[in-house]
Amino acid sequence: VDPSFPIAPHPHVPWETTVIYEIHVKGFTKNMPGVPPELRGTYAGLAHPASVSYLKDLGVTAVELLPVHAKCDEPFLTERGLTNYWGYSTLSFFAPEPSYATDASRARGAQAVFDELRGMVSLLHQACIEVILDVVYNHTCEGGDAGPSLSWRGLDSDLYYRHTSSRPVLTIDFTGTGNTVNMDHPKSIQMVMYSLRYWVCEMGVDGFRFDLAATL
Repeated sequence: VDPSFPIAPHPHVPWETTVIYEIHVKGFTKNMPGVPPELRGTYAGLAHPASVSYLKDLGVTAVELLPVHAKCDEPFLTERGLTNYWGYSTLSFFAPEPSYATDASRARGAQAVFDELRGMVSLLHQACIEVILDVVYNHTCEGGDAGPSLSWRGLDSDLYYRHTSSRPVLTIDFTGTGNTVNMDHPKSIQMVMYSLRYWVCEMGVDGFRFDLAATL
């Protein structure tokens, strides 16, 4: 995908006057009056004038979005026909979660989903509202030793995840999710830094909240 339009400049709200509102992209507008049904629960819905007006009336200067990195539901949930609503199960640190995009954007593909999120950021910036992401770099959706190999485990499990020095080698679980990203390795750090730069430079976000930061 490629950036197809410029994002409105960062508002740069002074920290001493910042008011942060934590939001789940889907939940925030799912039942919000004034937001068209086809936009509810989406990136576009969050940027709708009704949503923006609500935030401005509260005096909000920044929204902190619960994870919007592309995610993958854990096997124990899918076996029961359930989904991970909160999104703390990252599959890709470089892609927006497609299920939060409108049906129309998803039908048009990755570029449209990408554009919808960037458009949301731009419209919020125009309203002088900053966008902060809750990011989950401490673990991934691949789970523990019995989990699926979807990305990093298949590329280089020893590099990207912490393991014991015992035999047999076991995945170290400091996060309660089955795995812990190995931030002792420079390549893991590089991957996270690339991701942060991407979301600032290409997606236009203003800041980050680090989930389980102590494990990093």
